[in-house]
Amino acid sequence: FLPHVFDRFRQADGAMTRRHGGLGIGLALVKQLVDLHGGGVRAESEGNGRGATFVVTLPAATAADRGAGTPSGRRAGKPLGGGGGQHGARADLAGVSVLVVDDEPDALSLARRVLEGRGARVFIAGSAADGLAAVRGELPDVLVSDIGMPETDGYALIRSVRALRPDEGGRIPAAALTAFARPEDRDRALAAGFQAHVTKPVEPDEFLTVVAGLAGRVIG
Repeated sequence: FLPHVFDRFRQADGAMTRRHGGLGIGLALVKQLVDLHGGGVRAESEGNGRGATFVVTLPAATAADRGAGTPSGRRAGKPLGGGGGQHGARADLAGVSVLVVDDEPDALSLARRVLEGRGARVFIAGSAADGLAAVRGELPDVLVSDIGMPETDGYALIRSVRALRPDEGGRIPAAALTAFARPEDRDRALAAGFQAHVTKPVEPDEFLTVVAGLAGRVIG
């Protein structure tokens, strides 16, 4: 796999339920950034189970380079989750309970912060099994689930939810919040039982709008 390790969206284990997460773009971005600085990057390994070494080489800057300063006109990126979308859609989620299922702690933390910023009551689960138990135990108003999770993926989770009786949460409105962004991924999510498909990374405003729509709240 070493010849392909810097290819975008390439992973040695591409299974939906793989143990480790990620999109297969991190090392591609590393290579792009190193290339932009006129450097190089390579990966080495002595074999399966022996680990890997990544070597980055960069050209040394001269005094003239250091005195040139940084390029002007650089535009700062908008921080994901900053302010919980307070400058966009004004979704009022007061009293709405939302269950978020994701195996990435950072993703759960961000979703909680954005939703609670609009008054939602948030439950979190780190696996599909815990998510299914929370649906039955908490009966939330809205379910938001990642797709690619270890052992049991989001497709299996929503199918299990839809198999529940209505009084157990079988008809809960649900959104797939996932990095799988192809049209066929959206079709598969909707066919499995989700009502919405939102791709990562997502703007907080868009996320809040989707959750509010599923909860039947009007956006002000």
